[in-house]
Amino acid sequence: MRTIQKVRHRQAGVNGLEIFFREAGRPDRPAVLLLHGFPSSSHTFRELMPTLADVAYVIAPDLPGFGMSSSPTVDEYDYTFENFSWVVEELLDQLGVESFFVYLHDFGAPVGYHLATRYPDRVRGLIVQSGNAHAEGLGEQWDSARAYWADPSDDTRAALPQWLNFAGTRDQYLAGLPEHLRTLHPPESWHLDWERMRRPGNVDAQFALFGDYAGHVARFDEIAGYHRAHQPPALVLWGRHDAYFDVGEVLAYHRVLERMDAHIYDGGHFLLETHAAECAELMRAFVRDNA
Repeated sequence: MRTIQKVRHRQAGVNGLEIFFREAGRPDRPAVLLLHGFPSSSHTFRELMPTLADVAYVIAPDLPGFGMSSSPTVDEYDYTFENFSWVVEELLDQLGVESFFVYLHDFGAPVGYHLATRYPDRVRGLIVQSGNAHAEGLGEQWDSARAYWADPSDDTRAALPQWLNFAGTRDQYLAGLPEHLRTLHPPESWHLDWERMRRPGNVDAQFALFGDYAGHVARFDEIAGYHRAHQPPALVLWGRHDAYFDVGEVLAYHRVLERMDAHIYDGGHFLLETHAAECAELMRAFVRDNA
């Protein structure tokens, strides 16, 4: 019979920041690091963690500027995914985690891939949910972003969609979804996200991360080399209505990784909001099979 696991809510001082994180399960079990994306936080894993913790030690931090973690201004902190990776690494070291599976979603993907390419022997497997690491995932919806990254001028910034507001925060969950899926999303998710994004200076921090995403795109060849050389086992979970990363990303993973299992659901960018139970069962099996 499955043991009921309770999620613990904790804080840690990491590199001068207060980092909020959720944990569940016993530390002697295989560790699973859950990395959230924009504009969310560890809140996105609230339904997943109790089920997964029956077979794993699950850790879900709020990255700096997100959720309940510290949100320094851009004058006080350099918002880059590499810096985030050092924060996560220090947290793992404090918790005594030497090796781990890593869940890569949205902005969590560049953070996780910094860890994976830095310490490939520590990563036991990849769980990818709308985590971009190939050009195939960046469709025409990224054209204005590519133009801005190539020439960060006032004109190219003006051509960007307006997403750093309440409507843009809500769209991360609902964009591209048919009505039968929109009604499955609890609205408190984007209300919580926007409440935290409204902290002083946070919108500037989020835009800085958007700018740094160009650096992640520039690392695609390095990430591909990591995939080829180390062949981590991978579980890829996707929503076919994802408005931000094209489903071609799934096939791009498949072409390189020899041990890769993919599941495409009738869902969107925030798949766990509608398919947490299904994903939890697949992740449990993946951890058991690869531990």
